[in-house]
Amino acid sequence: MRRWNGWGDEAETYPLSEEARRYLEERVGPGEPPADASLEEVTRGIPASRLPDHPLVTADPETRLRRARGQSLPDWIALRSGRVGTVPDGVAFPENDGHVVELLRFAREAGAAVIPYGGGTSVVGHLTPDPEGPPVLSVDLGRLWQLHRLDEESLLASFGAGVRGPDLEAQLRSRGYTLGHYPQSFEYSSLGGWVVTRSKGQQSLGYGRIEDLFAGGRLQAPAGTLHLPPFPASAAGPDLRELVLGSEGRLGLLTEAVVRVRPVPESEAFHGFFFPDFTSGLAAARELAQERLALTMVRLSTPRETETTLRLAGHQELIRLLERLLGLRGLGEGKCMLLVGAAGRPGQVRAAISEARAVVGRHGGVHVGRTFGREWEKNRFRTPYLRNALWETGYAVDTLETAAPWRAVPDLVAAVEVALQSALQPENERVHVFTHLSHVYPDGSNVYVTYVFRLAADPEQNVERWHRLKGAASRAIGARGGTISHQHGVGTDHRPYLEGEKGRLGLEALRSAAGALDPGGMMNPGKLVEP
Repeated sequence: MRRWNGWGDEAETYPLSEEARRYLEERVGPGEPPADASLEEVTRGIPASRLPDHPLVTADPETRLRRARGQSLPDWIALRSGRVGTVPDGVAFPENDGHVVELLRFAREAGAAVIPYGGGTSVVGHLTPDPEGPPVLSVDLGRLWQLHRLDEESLLASFGAGVRGPDLEAQLRSRGYTLGHYPQSFEYSSLGGWVVTRSKGQQSLGYGRIEDLFAGGRLQAPAGTLHLPPFPASAAGPDLRELVLGSEGRLGLLTEAVVRVRPVPESEAFHGFFFPDFTSGLAAARELAQERLALTMVRLSTPRETETTLRLAGHQELIRLLERLLGLRGLGEGKCMLLVGAAGRPGQVRAAISEARAVVGRHGGVHVGRTFGREWEKNRFRTPYLRNALWETGYAVDTLETAAPWRAVPDLVAAVEVALQSALQPENERVHVFTHLSHVYPDGSNVYVTYVFRLAADPEQNVERWHRLKGAASRAIGARGGTISHQHGVGTDHRPYLEGEKGRLGLEALRSAAGALDPGGMMNPGKLVEP
């Protein structure tokens, strides 16, 4: 059973070790476990639906509650405290495009807003209903999950857009193919969600970002059906697929997505390296990207993230041995870790790793084999479960991300970290901040920041702390020339900063597009851009 107020399956845990607990107490102080509301308490408080009856729509309180929020920290605070606010008035589970068209007609006649629901993993407020808005219909696309067509000659696969990551890969791999798109939310997020938020998979360097993989599909909008043929290329005006990418449900419901697939690789490997400092690691990561080596992943941690990873990892004897070995090579406190991945035929993988080792060696890096790579691969979808353990120990954890040209990356990392570390000083609260780069390009990199702080007893105080942290970091990102979002989308959390990036005319163009496909403004209002 999926957790209603946290991450993942209720049966899955990722306990916080005593070593990890001591480390966090050193960094931010001892945590105090919060008093969480129960599912029964919260469900009893769900108000009656404002929607008329419809055979495709359920008004069951728990079903509505489970689709009221995503996975952002404000979402967690609302659910855990029981102060959920507005929830959808009804939930529908369409099984085909005919159902979707009927639901859009129903919502229009009922004067309702429509919020698409894929996997519920949004971390920027995509699912939150407007507390002062009209009735809300949540459309859960999870039953649109099947592989419709596989064109093995063209390497194109057509899926129902509600398919979740594991189901998508299982259907492809049974035929010998893969999409290779693995965001950290892979187990629960959906293909349609990846498309409309411009998702990035952890191995996007080799497999491609979702905008590289999305070839076409079908969007059901209030104004009609938008067909997106999967042309390999076209000069017939602006590409409407780019309009759907990142549209966040403002244009309609993506019901079918055609994606570019490839044969399952024969071999895959992840190797670990350590550098004496972040400057040398950054130079190596840039060269790896600009040399366009046949790698699937380049992931560089700052010294603080490296330290945090090693302290939280367990395996204390292994870590002590590593520290001794690295010390003999002159790598001490400022060291940082790099993980590199490659996939393909065995010879291709060996060649790519060999070339990567040569680049790393030129920058003073030390190769430590596959142990850390295997650990990362084993735990990459388990790591989000730490959020549950941290919360229950009295700590809030959140992430934010951006991207910028290489020349701006060092200052951007420093500015965001300083902004977060100082944001709660008026309360004499400390914030533990650590950063990595996980998506590199020839011209720049993303910057992915995690921060941990202590929970207050009052949920409203926790929301206020989050606002201060998020605001401070977002302003630092804007001032240093970073994008407000590299991989999480806009939602409501990033919307105040979008004009600074797109400009007023750019926002007007987005509003015009939304107005053409959704004249009544019923699709996920308040997200991405104001009506």
